[in-house]
Amino acid sequence: MDEDKNFTPFKGRILREGSDAPRAPARRHRLSTRLWHWANVLVLLVMAMSGLMIFNAHPRLYWGAYGANDDPAWLEFGVWTDDAGANHGGITLLGHTVETTGIFGLSRGSDGQELALAFPGWMTLPSTYDLALARSWHLAFAWGLALGLAAYLLWSLANGHIRRDLHITRAEWSPRSIARDVVDHLRFRFHDDGYGVLQKLAYAGVLFGLLPLMIASGLALSPGMDAAAPWLLDVLGGRQSARSLHFLGLCGIGLFVVVHLAMVLASGPVNQVRGMITGQKREGDRP
Repeated sequence: MDEDKNFTPFKGRILREGSDAPRAPARRHRLSTRLWHWANVLVLLVMAMSGLMIFNAHPRLYWGAYGANDDPAWLEFGVWTDDAGANHGGITLLGHTVETTGIFGLSRGSDGQELALAFPGWMTLPSTYDLALARSWHLAFAWGLALGLAAYLLWSLANGHIRRDLHITRAEWSPRSIARDVVDHLRFRFHDDGYGVLQKLAYAGVLFGLLPLMIASGLALSPGMDAAAPWLLDVLGGRQSARSLHFLGLCGIGLFVVVHLAMVLASGPVNQVRGMITGQKREGDRP
């Protein structure tokens, strides 16, 4: 067959599976998840910092219904003076003291003067000691936490997010499945097609464990709720137990945030943040 002089050879190439073909963005996070996520960044930050300022008013924790300065505490932030007259700060946990001078127990203010506070000003809201203002911040944003959690759970039930994305199947509960997911995380191999069992356990623990515990224990510490529902303190083991559980819940959420941020950095921060803003991410990307 004679060659057509007007024929232009096609110089493209067929892109096969596994090649460097551009990949369409995959849907990652629902709108309800994204809205609640970014609202919680602000709400939890304000509540944590104002809560630490409230803790500064009495940096000791007890179990039971009562606790005061002369009662044994299971956790205490304190200050002591050595024989040379130098001040030291430290944390005493179950009778064992660790010196933390400069950070916890004893730090310096902006004027360079020593401050005998459990948490330094850069970790609290407000940055200078003001119990009344800290309580105002804390209680104002507590509404955002409680109402936001309720709205998110109802929305997630309605759109199937909890059933589809957070429900742990019988196969995932098997020791082999959990061990495989642990190994994948240790090797920095992450799921692009959904949540792994460890992610589901972590998110479910926060949604149905830590956050409800924080809300319940916070309500129990309110004098008004104490009068209206005194049984709540009884369920939690007393006022001082409620206070201790509230603090431990904060520590649990703090640990979750640290691990969460570490996983975001390890799995590609640009792609992960893009997914939490737009709801879409490119599968396989590790920017």
